[in-house]
Amino acid sequence: MFGPKNPPLLTCELAHTLPGRVRIACRALKFLGEQSHEIRERIENSDYVDSATVSVITANVLIYYDSDRATEGDILDLTESIIASYSLVAHKAERQESNRPAVRERRIQEQPISELAGRVAATSVTLLWAWLKGGSMGPPATLVRRFLTIPAISSLSLAIPIFRSGFDSLRVNRRPNADTLTATAILASLAAGRDVSALTIIWLADIAELLTAYTMDRTRRAIRDMLSVGEESVWRINEKGNEEQVPLEEVKTEDRIMVHTGEKISVDGVVESGEAAVDQASITGEFMPMLKTTGAEVFAGTVVKSGRLIIRAHKVGDETAVARIVHVVEEATQHKAQIQAYADRFSAQFIPLNFALAVLVYGVTRSLTRALNMLIIDYSCGIRLSTVTALSAAIFTAARHRVLVKGSNYIELLSQADTLILDKTGTLTQGRPQVTSIIPLGGDGNTQELLQYAAAAEETSTHPMAVAILEKVRRSGWQIPAHSDTEVRVARGVETRVNGNLISVGSRRFLQEKGIDLHGADEIVGKLVRRGENVVYVAVDDALMGILGIEDALRENMKKSLNRLRYTGMDDIILLTGDVEQHAEIVATRMSMDRYRAEVLPEDKAETVLQLQSKGVRVVMVGDGINDAPALAYADVGIAMGGTRTDIAMEAADVTIAGDDPLMIPATIRLAHKTMGVIRENFAVSIGVNSVGLVLASMGVLPVFWSAVLHNACTVAVVLNSSRLLFHDMEKNR
Repeated sequence: MFGPKNPPLLTCELAHTLPGRVRIACRALKFLGEQSHEIRERIENSDYVDSATVSVITANVLIYYDSDRATEGDILDLTESIIASYSLVAHKAERQESNRPAVRERRIQEQPISELAGRVAATSVTLLWAWLKGGSMGPPATLVRRFLTIPAISSLSLAIPIFRSGFDSLRVNRRPNADTLTATAILASLAAGRDVSALTIIWLADIAELLTAYTMDRTRRAIRDMLSVGEESVWRINEKGNEEQVPLEEVKTEDRIMVHTGEKISVDGVVESGEAAVDQASITGEFMPMLKTTGAEVFAGTVVKSGRLIIRAHKVGDETAVARIVHVVEEATQHKAQIQAYADRFSAQFIPLNFALAVLVYGVTRSLTRALNMLIIDYSCGIRLSTVTALSAAIFTAARHRVLVKGSNYIELLSQADTLILDKTGTLTQGRPQVTSIIPLGGDGNTQELLQYAAAAEETSTHPMAVAILEKVRRSGWQIPAHSDTEVRVARGVETRVNGNLISVGSRRFLQEKGIDLHGADEIVGKLVRRGENVVYVAVDDALMGILGIEDALRENMKKSLNRLRYTGMDDIILLTGDVEQHAEIVATRMSMDRYRAEVLPEDKAETVLQLQSKGVRVVMVGDGINDAPALAYADVGIAMGGTRTDIAMEAADVTIAGDDPLMIPATIRLAHKTMGVIRENFAVSIGVNSVGLVLASMGVLPVFWSAVLHNACTVAVVLNSSRLLFHDMEKNR
């Protein structure tokens, strides 16, 4: 988008050839310094190779070979196969290198905001004093005295972090960085007697850094608050049955924990006794608190709104679901977007150019002032700081709206995505089947008796449709009749006896195998199926008693969400589900989706993602369950969403929507588009303004002081432009 891409890491190319001599370039060699000796030996072990020299710096290998026994292609294939055997090492090293913050960015991260704010305040006071004194009234007579004015001494003391960073870059990386350039400009300004200009450079640079640090700090705080695991201390029940307050880190598996009203649960476990309403929004996204009683499962990070629970801890510390997610986020938030890495490379390449321009301008004009301007005006600060600020601000804004983005690279990928894949159950639908139709067909047409008989047969089942029947009976306040042991017919249905009568509940095939006539229900069943309801047959002895229609209702606002996603650039919207063909077709039609695949296994979903990616498309996968985890992991961006969302899906996903509103999907993608738009604006402004400044400064039109003001004001402006994303309202942009 913004520049040429690097060749694939393991691709080897012929850089130069002569008879019996070939130079092969491979980018992976840059990351295989420790293995270079071994690579050379393996190449030289070939019968037709005379010698090999591996250069990590230039990322190539020079090979002398017997041209009578081998061709250039043979040498290329040999080298590529040897380097490919180190692919894991090279890929890991490349990721670490690309995710390592630039020196200046790292300095901003490590400096407390209070320290940066103090520097800005100190610089402001000194600069104001210098202005009130009328600025520099001409340079002092001697060079030494030029460094002893109050503004000069202030500049030198305030610029110590800049000097240290610039020197470290030269010492460690053997190349100048933005701080090297700034340090040189400060020293040159002081040497020329322009102490106020030097102070101005520091002041404006500190303001830009303070804005960036503030944005990054708010982002980290928002994520920490969103994923807060629990209390610092908990009430543990000891062997005598007494409560004792202990630090969270002392809690072990199988300990009994007491949690009171208003406290956070700090372990994953099972309720041993007590009853409480628990807010699970941070984990499941459910708005209403859930009633937890004996035997219920609870998670760390959820809050007891009312009541009291004694919990048997099953997972503690780093083993809890939310703690694992926190660790994934801590690692992933360092992942740089491609545009961020490009901004780093782009700005780094221009730093030596500034030094070259300074030498060139001085050689042509013999003007130290004009040469100094070439050091003051650079592209690095504005481009790099504004890019990291924009991406950090976007992640903060998402977290503020309970959308967790695990790295700035996913912001960029979301803006490029053109294909959306959705799971059905729990994602498009609510994931909680409900009885929607009760149709008695025999006897006296009693709907209550029909449901009670069905509940008796299903009482011990955990199948989602059985749960729907049982919930309907309990919500209606009816009793489940006494019944004999239940006999399960796998993949067909269940049987039990109530008052001596054989109750059979299950599929059409199950009852047909028992010889029960179902033809009288065909017309009604057809209507239910066309509405997307699952049909459950209920029979007493050898006669059909009635049918139940059970439906997993479509999630509210999901159709609106898909319509709005079309406007964000989603050209292809696909449904992948393990449900039967007929139900998949109904849902896909209702949602106006482009196509669907039914009865797919988890590995089939992942395979579909890979097939689409092989065609060059950017894939976003939205899911909620364990069966979606492979596809979420393989997609360019995996989004975990839904009230039934599992912790495995959250860990596999790149974006987690903690709330249960589908409209947050297009809102997040719109935020990504806006972020990339802001970054493009910053690139244009930084390059345009600084280029004009360099031209004017080289012509002598722009004095040193105003060069510093122009460059640093531009940096502050683009950082402020990026900071606008802090106030973006995703709720209004859904």
